[in-house]
Amino acid sequence: MRVSLRSYSAILRGLVVVCVSFTGFGARAAQAQNPTSATNPYWGSVTAQPVSDAPLKLSLDDAVRRGLSNNLGLKEAENGEKALHGEKNEVEQVFLPTITASADTGYYMHNLAALGFGPSTISKFSGLFPGGKPPVNFSDITRDTLTDGKLQLTQVLFSAPAIAAYKAAGAAERSSYYAKMTARGEVVQQVAGAYLRALADAGEVENAQAQLKEAQVLEEHAHEAHAAGTAANLDELRAQVQLQTQQQVLLAVENQQAKDLILLKREIGVDPAQDLILTDQAPYSELALQTPEELRALAYKSRQDYQNEQNQVVVYKALHSSARAERLPSLTFFSYYQVSTVTTVNTHGNFIAMGMLQFPIFNEAKVRGDEQASQANLTASTAALDELRSHIDEQVRAALLDVNANAKLVEVARSNVDLATHALSDETDRVNAGVDDNLPLVTAQATLAAAQTNLVESLYQYNVSKLALARAAGVLEQQYRVYLGE
Repeated sequence: MRVSLRSYSAILRGLVVVCVSFTGFGARAAQAQNPTSATNPYWGSVTAQPVSDAPLKLSLDDAVRRGLSNNLGLKEAENGEKALHGEKNEVEQVFLPTITASADTGYYMHNLAALGFGPSTISKFSGLFPGGKPPVNFSDITRDTLTDGKLQLTQVLFSAPAIAAYKAAGAAERSSYYAKMTARGEVVQQVAGAYLRALADAGEVENAQAQLKEAQVLEEHAHEAHAAGTAANLDELRAQVQLQTQQQVLLAVENQQAKDLILLKREIGVDPAQDLILTDQAPYSELALQTPEELRALAYKSRQDYQNEQNQVVVYKALHSSARAERLPSLTFFSYYQVSTVTTVNTHGNFIAMGMLQFPIFNEAKVRGDEQASQANLTASTAALDELRSHIDEQVRAALLDVNANAKLVEVARSNVDLATHALSDETDRVNAGVDDNLPLVTAQATLAAAQTNLVESLYQYNVSKLALARAAGVLEQQYRVYLGE
């Protein structure tokens, strides 16, 4: 039996092709910033929650759990990990003994003349027949029943390319695991972001409803004052315009809330027709920030995409070692035991045990080509790892700046809401006292509405930036609650 070294190289290259495909998860993760992209693997999930009449109460933790169970992008990564595990099992088999058993029986007819045993040939073996000559009825056509049983063993004792393939298989399997964990972090960020967006929409709807009620009261008072002759028609027209404007705002924010809830349902595997009740409130808490150096060290230790890239380098090193090892000999052990019975002849056993040492004699051009190609891939992978280190540093610092900036924006937005509320209260008193017409009052209402909208959006951006910081540090799945605040 001949065991080809080229087969090990083929196995190894197959592993590399599958393993390297996981590096695309970093690029695909970036597409998650655009959840409506048709090429985004995280845009969608398996619908696991059928429609029910009762509204579904959904917390942030429950949404994350559902997303991790049903997201399509994550399932792709999980299936990839299973595929790499199967590839590794194939490589492990190279080092294990391969034992096969076979048995067959059959009725055979032989033409001795066609095999070269004609009358002249048979006469040469006359001494083998009883009486010193072939029987009179001797026929060129013979028949027999042959029964065989065979047990065969093959094992590779040494093959440098096979050893390199085994190392690559282990690195590829680890790489697929880290790719899956990277996908899990992406799912948490996607689902949490969609949940926070829905909470922000709910806040927008509440503000719009409150502003609409105030506009209705203002319009009623203006109408009564105009009917009583104490206010001009212009005041009533202003109040009507403000009322209709608030009605438009409410319709717009309710429509946006409905669309964002559909997005959330799609992310977590809930039917789009299912009614949801979000049980969590929009979180707000100050985050005790670490220094950029501390966060960078944490990211190098915790980020799964960084661990994935490190294992990619190990795979390419194994591929390079495999190419160089093609110059080395291989040693294989082969044996079998066979038992044969022919018609009425006694059973006879056959046995062989052999070792085969193979030396490549003239294969230098191919070996050099494989070595140069693998060296180029290894150099590129090492450069990608170095670039990722710099990119992680950049992401951590940028995320930290966003958190700091958004925290200050929330403080300013809160102050603006307080000031606008106080200004509206004062202007309401002035209008009721007859000091002003309702133009300053309408303006104050619009200012408060804008301040409240800005506060809701600032709070949303602050929470999203904290999620991004946890993602950059590689601890999002474990600590998203810590970063958002209980």
